[in-house]
Amino acid sequence: MFQTLINVVLPVFLVIGTGYVTTRVRYFSQSQIDALMRFAQSFAIPCLLFRAIANLDMSLGFDPALLFSFYAGAGLCFALGILGARLLFSRDWEDSIAIGFCCLFSNSVLLGLVITERAYGPDNLVGNYAIIAFHSPFCYALGITAMEIVRNRGNGGLRTARATLSAMFRNVLILAIMLGFIANLSGLTIPTVVDDALALIIRAALPCALFALGGVLVQYRPEGDLRTIAFVCAIALLVHPALVWSFGTALSLQQDLFRSAVLNAAMAPGINAYIFANMYGRAKRVAASSVLMATGLSILTVWMWLTFLG
Repeated sequence: MFQTLINVVLPVFLVIGTGYVTTRVRYFSQSQIDALMRFAQSFAIPCLLFRAIANLDMSLGFDPALLFSFYAGAGLCFALGILGARLLFSRDWEDSIAIGFCCLFSNSVLLGLVITERAYGPDNLVGNYAIIAFHSPFCYALGITAMEIVRNRGNGGLRTARATLSAMFRNVLILAIMLGFIANLSGLTIPTVVDDALALIIRAALPCALFALGGVLVQYRPEGDLRTIAFVCAIALLVHPALVWSFGTALSLQQDLFRSAVLNAAMAPGINAYIFANMYGRAKRVAASSVLMATGLSILTVWMWLTFLG
């Protein structure tokens, strides 16, 4: 039980913590951390996703039960986040949608991939990649559509569609996933020299991203709205994986896909939660603090879910 914490969870969070501490004491400047995160998120991780999707066995990963289990849970958490913010904390509708997005967007790339690989090995990531393939498109489409409907009070259908598509197709992760699908479905073989170069870049992707994540979290100070932040943490870290566990069990999801689904759901809100809030200028303090606090708390909650998964 404690071996899981020591061997799987703590090394990941030690890398994040090192990034946090070294940035906090100004060994690295915020501009250096931002550059490292830009390399990881805008170049290295897209390379990783492109290569993974291009080589993915579609018949194994894209199980309807897997996708339903994860995304039904995510959608319900989005709705719970909105209703909780509105009814329990009396936030306006736009703030409520931004808070709901924090409950929706789990950190499936920076944390989900690493934790699953450390716990179950690199051969058990098929479910992770299948989830990641739809994660940003699903979450951004849902969040932006809801926000634009509220902002335009139902009278801006064309504007809503335009804003949704524009945000999605500016996202380099989505573009990399799309190119990976094109390569996979067309039967295109990546030239060996290109594949070797991608493999070299990919080795740096997740370590750089984790270290930079720690540095980025220095900017997010927990302040105010503590009840709302605690609510977001509970939905993201406990309710979402519990829902996915229930759906996956009911649908008899095979073990490796079940583990991927539950662990991805158990991850803290990603930085995209703050990016979404900042994009609309709504609930930014709640989003920033939720990313920081949930990431810290997930050391214990991820350990708990790994223990349950066995």
